[in-house]
Amino acid sequence: MKETQIMGILNVTPDSFSDGGQYNTLDSAVSRAKEMMQEGAHIIDIGGYSTRPGHEEISVQEELKRVIPVVEALRNEAVLLSVDTFRSEVAEQALNAGCDIINDQWAGKFDSDMFEVVARHNASIILMHNAASEVAGDVMEHMVTDLCTQARAAEAAGIHKDNIWIDPGIGFAKSRAQEIEVMKRLDELTSLGYKVLLATSRKRMVKELLGGDTTAQERDEGTLATSAIGVNAGVDAVRVHNVAMHSKFLRVMDQLKGE
Repeated sequence: MKETQIMGILNVTPDSFSDGGQYNTLDSAVSRAKEMMQEGAHIIDIGGYSTRPGHEEISVQEELKRVIPVVEALRNEAVLLSVDTFRSEVAEQALNAGCDIINDQWAGKFDSDMFEVVARHNASIILMHNAASEVAGDVMEHMVTDLCTQARAAEAAGIHKDNIWIDPGIGFAKSRAQEIEVMKRLDELTSLGYKVLLATSRKRMVKELLGGDTTAQERDEGTLATSAIGVNAGVDAVRVHNVAMHSKFLRVMDQLKGE
């Protein structure tokens, strides 16, 4: 049976759209990470740089100050650690501190040193589809071309193919209609030969599909529906806020799917 991995979101920022400020002290971040581990998380994704609309730019030093102590505090726990960053300097220090995965929302395009850093540490990298502006034309054609180009560049830099993940980037550079189309065509990503991460948790697509003015926490059941679509399409992991709910769901879903 294929076991879908759960990546638990740990935002150590004051301004993330869903839980900004809840876990921006070391004690609260470590406590939440351990709680997610008990709930069934296989990976903890630590983010020190908010990417919500209208987010505030922060320095490399501030991002390091937020992220590195959390990695150091969790590195001996029985869980994989991911750091959500597009800066190679942050990646370097995070990997030195005990991180296993770099989750790069710009797929190595923002910082040309990113692939070399990840390769040197024999670490894994997640390449997310993104663009400076909303994609025009066939969104899946653009996505497949873009992600395959970056994945090949990562391999050329020395990152093993088994250490490369791709992420369709729901919530980034796409209209709502394009995001729905991506969800319907996820099999075009899962057939590429790379592991696929789906990150839809509490995002605006889910809010709009639910209708009404829902809070971020009220979108968890809607998020679960997107995860079901992803599992049926063959994704390897889901990045979520509500780990407990997804752990129960995936325990049943994976068995019924029976791969």
